Amino acid sequence: MHKKHSKRARALTLAAMSLGFGVVQLDVTIVNTALTTIGGSLGAAVSELQWVVNTYTIGFAALILTAGALGDRVGAKRIFMAGFAIFTAASVACAMAPNSTILIAARSVQGIGAAVLVPNSLSLLNHAYPEEKERGWAIGIWAAGASLALTAGPLVGGGLIALIGWRSIFLVNLPIGLVGLGLTWRYANETTRMPDREIDVVGQITAISALGCVAGAMIEGGALGWSNRWVQAGFAAFAILATGFIINERRSPQPMLPLLLFKRKMFRLTSIVGLLANAAFYGLIFVLSLYFQQIDGWSPLRTGLAFLPMMGMVLPMNLLAARIAQRWGAPATIAAGAVIAAAGCLTLIGIEPKTAYWALCAQLAAMGGGLGLMVPPLTSALLGSVEKARSGLAAGVLNSTRQTGSVLGVALFGSFVAQKAAFIAGARLSLIISSVLLLAAAGAISSGGCASRHSDAR
Repeated sequence: MHKKHSKRARALTLAAMSLGFGVVQLDVTIVNTALTTIGGSLGAAVSELQWVVNTYTIGFAALILTAGALGDRVGAKRIFMAGFAIFTAASVACAMAPNSTILIAARSVQGIGAAVLVPNSLSLLNHAYPEEKERGWAIGIWAAGASLALTAGPLVGGGLIALIGWRSIFLVNLPIGLVGLGLTWRYANETTRMPDREIDVVGQITAISALGCVAGAMIEGGALGWSNRWVQAGFAAFAILATGFIINERRSPQPMLPLLLFKRKMFRLTSIVGLLANAAFYGLIFVLSLYFQQIDGWSPLRTGLAFLPMMGMVLPMNLLAARIAQRWGAPATIAAGAVIAAAGCLTLIGIEPKTAYWALCAQLAAMGGGLGLMVPPLTSALLGSVEKARSGLAAGVLNSTRQTGSVLGVALFGSFVAQKAAFIAGARLSLIISSVLLLAAAGAISSGGCASRHSDAR
C-alpha cells in the first residue's frame, strides 16, 4: 500500500513509462541515419532497407490494439514488462545481426515489443495518477519525452555511427531497457485484471497479414516492377484480407477495432488525417535520408545534423499547439499545420543532386513545424469525440492509424527511389504526393470543423 501512495514511487513509475515510450519513438527515427551504412555493411538493396524500417512499424501498427486488450485481461504491468523485455532483447539481436534477413526479423520482433509496451505504459500511468490534473501533467511529461526522443533520433544515430558504428544504435537500447524494467518491477503497481476481456485473434491475424501484404507489394513493386505477378498477388491478397478484417470486426462481440467509432465524424476524420500526415512525413524522412547519403555522399553524422531544422521544430510547435488550438479551435490548427507542412514539400520539389543545404533548411523546418502543430490538437480532438471510458481505445486507434501511414509512406516512396538512376524523379514524385496528402488532410479536417460549428449553431 505504501508504494501506491508514495510520491517517489509515482515519479519513478512515470520515469519508467517515459523511458519505454521514449525508446520506442527513438527507434522510429534513429535507424534512418544508418540506412546507407547498414546497406554497405550487409550488402542490402533499397528494398531490404525499406523492410528494415517497415517490419518494425508493421508490428507496432498492427498489434497495438490487441496489446492494450491483453493488458486489460492479464494486467498492464505484467504485459508492459514483457513488451519492454522483448524490445530490449530484439535490440541486442539487431546489433548482432550477421545479414539483412536476420536484421529484418529482429526488427519485426522489436516492433512487437514496442506495440506491447506503449498502450500498457499509458494504462500504468492512469493507474499511478488517479486524479485528473496530476494525470494530465504526467501524460504531458510522457508525451514530451517521446517527442524529444523522436527529435534526437537522427542526431544520436549519426553520432553513434561516427564514434562506434551502426550496431551501436541498437545496443543503446540495452541500458535503457534494463533501467526501465528495474524501475517498473520495483515501483509500478499492477492494474486490476479483467478476465472477461476477449482477444480478437482472427482480427489480429487478418490485420497484420493485410498490412504486411500491402507494404510488401509496394516495396517489391519498386524493385520488381508494378506488373510483376507477385506484386499484383500482394495487392490482391491485401484486398481479400482487408475485406475479411472488416467483416470480422463487424461480427465479433469484442472486436479489436470497433467500427462503430468511425460513424463519429471527428473520430473518423482525425484518424484519416493521422494516417495521411504520417505517410507524408515518415515516407519523406526515408527518402531524404537516402538522398543525403547516397546522392550527396554525406556521412551519417552530417545526415543527422541535416535533419535538425525538421526535427528541432517538432517539440516547440507541440508546446505551442495547445494555446493556438484554444484560440482557433482544433480543426483549424490541424489544418494550418498540414498546410504549412505541404508548403514545405511543394517548395522542395526543385531538389537536385548537390542542392545547397541552405536552400533546403526553411522547407525542412516547415515540414517539422507543421507536423508538430498538428499532433497535439489531433490527439485532443480524437479523444474528445468518444466517451472517457473509451479514451484508451481511441488513443490506440490513432497510434495504429498513424503507424500504418508510416508503413505505407516508406513502402510507396521507397519504391520510387529504389533505382538510383531514377532517384531524383522519385524524390520529386514523393514530394508531390506528400503535398497532395497533406492538403487533402487540411481540407478534410476543415470541413469537419465547419460542419461541427454549423451543428452547434443550430
